Amino acid sequence: MANTIIKFNGVEKRYGDTVSLKKIDFELEQGKFYTLLGPSGCGKTTILRILAGFTDASAGTVTFKGKRINDLPANQRKINTVFQDYALFPHLNVYDNVAFGLVLKKTTKTVIKQKVSEALRLVRLSGYAEREINELSGGQQQRVAIARAIVNEPEVLLLDEPLSALDAKLRTAMQVELRQLQQRLGITFLFVTHDQGEALAMSDEIFVMNNGEILQQGSPVAIYDEPINHFVANFIGESNIVKGKMVADHQVEFVHQCFECVDAGMRPNEPVEVVLRPEDLDLTSVDQGNLVVTVDTQVFRGSIYGIMSHDHAGNHWLIHSVHQSTVGRQVGIYFEPEDIHVMRYGESEAEFDARLEQYEGEADEKI
Repeated sequence: MANTIIKFNGVEKRYGDTVSLKKIDFELEQGKFYTLLGPSGCGKTTILRILAGFTDASAGTVTFKGKRINDLPANQRKINTVFQDYALFPHLNVYDNVAFGLVLKKTTKTVIKQKVSEALRLVRLSGYAEREINELSGGQQQRVAIARAIVNEPEVLLLDEPLSALDAKLRTAMQVELRQLQQRLGITFLFVTHDQGEALAMSDEIFVMNNGEILQQGSPVAIYDEPINHFVANFIGESNIVKGKMVADHQVEFVHQCFECVDAGMRPNEPVEVVLRPEDLDLTSVDQGNLVVTVDTQVFRGSIYGIMSHDHAGNHWLIHSVHQSTVGRQVGIYFEPEDIHVMRYGESEAEFDARLEQYEGEADEKI
């Protein structure tokens, strides 16, 4: 990878017989916004702690700009952390909180004043230097924590679920601010969250984790449109997932019907799972639908209706529609071939990428 700043190679973490991380491999490129996404206990924070130097890896190598840093003390790494609870000092004002690390380094007062002023400007808190911490809102406290981290001029900033304590509206606003700040600073951000909306909104690249493993990595669009397995499809957004059979290239069978799709490279009649996103399903008349379903419930979500339904085979279908339906009514749902995503059972990310390259290459040869 060009301009690689961080690399994990076969990194593991064990606590006795418990394996927290299982041979983690990834690279982070300089100046990008990365997100570790997954449920609680999946190993996200353990990766951050190993990278920051707070926890030792049980196996594997961590490199920073090509140099091994496994044994490098935390205070010698050009990596800073913003913690979930911000870890601000309540007895110090905003200025002294931000200046704390520089004071420990015995930086001159003139330089401290200059750097603190610049850090507060970057997080849009100029004029707040003399404020007490208990006088600030949650969003302002978060920005103080970020200012305290960036004042040390790190090359990598680690953020451990820093938005989790904020209300929904402020959380959305801070997502935008964090993304803009990262772009202004031009440094690498590694953000930890269990909120898929945050990950999709902010990231250049996402690592989806579960049970101590990275299941899939890629851009938000790639992971949303091409989930590799049931867990990723369910964790990233809302999904309709049904069992099917890959009849042949570009032909998949589910709900006892055969449909054209864009997937290929599988064995004939191979059992698969089929994903259709709720927003890709259009309500239509029974005779014009690809499938016929019966409406079970309907919830107004502001800009759309969330319509839960079932088909004759017992599969449940969630539909996002701007149109209202009627509970108990039979309706058609329509979708295009490119709306269908087919997942193989047990396929690794490397196998998925290889298969994708193969059938895309064969398609290019036919043109």
